[in-house]
Amino acid sequence: MFRAVARIFRTPDLRRKIGFTLGIIALFRLGSFIPSPFVDYSNVQTCLAGNQSTSGLYELVNLFSGGALLQLSVFALGIMPYITSSIIVQLLRVVIPHFDALYKEGQSGQAKLTQYTRYLTIALGILQSTTLITVARSGALFGSSTVSECSQLITNNAWYAILLMVITMTAGTGLIMWMGELITERGIGNGMSILIFTSIAAKFPTALWAIEQAKSFEIFLMVIVVGIVIMGLVVFVEQSQRRIPVQYAKRMVGRRTYGGNNTYIPIKVNMAGVVPVIFASSLLYLPALVAQFNTPSDGSAPAGWVTWVQTNLTSGDKPLYMLLYFLLIIGFTYFYVAITFNPEEVADNMKKYGGFIPGIRAGRPTADYLDYVLTRVTLPGSLYLGLVALIPLIALATVGANQNFPFGGASILIIVGVGLETVKQVDSQLQQRHYEGLLR
Repeated sequence: MFRAVARIFRTPDLRRKIGFTLGIIALFRLGSFIPSPFVDYSNVQTCLAGNQSTSGLYELVNLFSGGALLQLSVFALGIMPYITSSIIVQLLRVVIPHFDALYKEGQSGQAKLTQYTRYLTIALGILQSTTLITVARSGALFGSSTVSECSQLITNNAWYAILLMVITMTAGTGLIMWMGELITERGIGNGMSILIFTSIAAKFPTALWAIEQAKSFEIFLMVIVVGIVIMGLVVFVEQSQRRIPVQYAKRMVGRRTYGGNNTYIPIKVNMAGVVPVIFASSLLYLPALVAQFNTPSDGSAPAGWVTWVQTNLTSGDKPLYMLLYFLLIIGFTYFYVAITFNPEEVADNMKKYGGFIPGIRAGRPTADYLDYVLTRVTLPGSLYLGLVALIPLIALATVGANQNFPFGGASILIIVGVGLETVKQVDSQLQQRHYEGLLR
């Protein structure tokens, strides 16, 4: 293993790529601490030191920004606008035939879809930065905070100051998107995924040390051990797949024989990735957001439904919140898998090139069989996603962790997924140069 790591740094091309990636990561983390114009940095740090916390979508965005959101920094929005726009463009393929046609065109069409994603990212950056500044001006960024400094985060409320802050945060989002594409082109791994990995990993020490300060060092060690076990199980499930055998008939073209080889269609247990968790978190935040806007500002008692929402749907340690979260993740997993994997399209492509599943007729029977297998493989995958997503909520109720407990939820799924993909790319590049990968 150590010899393999040494081979990485002895390979000039690979060493240059890793060095470039680490340099971009350093710039990305530096931008997360540079405050935006007209932000009172001392007041922001006072509110952060007061252990104030957010919930729902703000907590998710703060996780993906590496803590930059609550600091109102230049990179406050992080990579979240790009993630949202990528999901929207992917879902629009089902609704807009032009998008689906571009996707099927190959590299040129997908380059056009990438351009649409960039435009949508900038538009979402403007929208989200405006929302963030509005929330910061109202003093609600740190929840129901009683610290006076938390309502005085912005030093200038003039229109030109707000406009400059919106432009700065949107430009920060565009710069992050550009840095991610640079990593993909000149570095190692997928750039956007690496930046998300960096943001989440940056929160690990703080989240774990908060548990040690709230409980004890023994509880801290126990959390570390349980976290390692959870990480191993997540790696096992993420690598699990159902392989459907496919055979291709032999074809004679002139004097040459084509086809006749055997392959398989890999159907992963978790085909949806982390997207259902993001969908469920965002949807569960909507009732709390509506209730927040319907809370009287004069201190009078709110309506009954507002009180019920604030009691049951704003804190992750409530049984009803956990149940709805779990059920929404299962539903969104089936929904997203149905969109991203089309059995009829796969069956048509197999029939076009002379492929068939042994024992299954080509065409419609093949599509029905793929749908049958996909439905049953998705069930344990959705249950797995739901259980992993509940780990931070259980930790919140037992050891006093926050809702972004590092060894669960979106954190562990992204850390493991990006880590495995990056290691595979390093391994493949080592095999190209030394005929040996990281592991023999």
